[in-house]
This record gives sequence, structure tokens and C-alpha cells, in this order.
Amino acid sequence: MAKLRHLAITVRDLEKTAAFYETVFGLTRHSANPVAVSLSDGVVNITLLKFPTDEMAGDERGKDFVGLHHMGFVVDDLEAMDRTIRANGGTFHREPTPEMQTETKYRDIDGNVFDVTRPEHVWKGVS
Repeated sequence: MAKLRHLAITVRDLEKTAAFYETVFGLTRHSANPVAVSLSDGVVNITLLKFPTDEMAGDERGKDFVGLHHMGFVVDDLEAMDRTIRANGGTFHREPTPEMQTETKYRDIDGNVFDVTRPEHVWKGVS
């Protein structure tokens, strides 16, 4: 079984967008760095991203893409999930990177990016 744990959205301005979600929805900021701000309602994280380079963005959409970048799921068995994803038309996107060492990325049947990770690697601020 998988559980949705985060949505990653690339934005034009990290601080303005973070303030919007904090003010409008009462989300709590759990971490921030020059590339990402993590907000949560205690169950699901919204991670706002502003990549400085195309390489850091991680795919053909590049650093200037604005919108849903990917969603993340926590699963108990990564190998079984890999088989299930591929058997249902999903495709491998990329291995974990040094920055995100625990998330393996895939694309769904429409090309949308998502990642899977184990429970011990769930983002701070979510249960």
C-alpha cells in the first residue's frame, strides 16, 4: 500500500508563495533552504522549489518550469512497487540523487513524475 506524503511545486518566488500557503491555509513551515521550502498540515507536505540550474531541476522541463514538479509516495517495499509500477505502464525516470538520496523517480502513463520512498525517509512534518 502507498500513501501520498508530498507534492512538490516549482514556483517563481519561494518566500511569496510560502507566505501565501501559510496565510491562506495555515500550513506550518518545517524547513527552508535556498532551493526549497517545506510546508505541512501535519499529514501531507507541500514542498516549494525554485531550482537555480536546469541540472538541479532534474529533467527536460528545466529550472524555469512552474507548476506541479512531482508527487511523492511512501511505500513499504520499493522492489515490489517498482514491479507494480512497470507492470501497469509506468516508467523509470531516475535514481536518487546526492541531494535526494532516498527517492526513486518514475513517470505515470501520462508522463507525470512521482517518487517512492520508504517510511523511514518521510519528510519532517508529516506523520
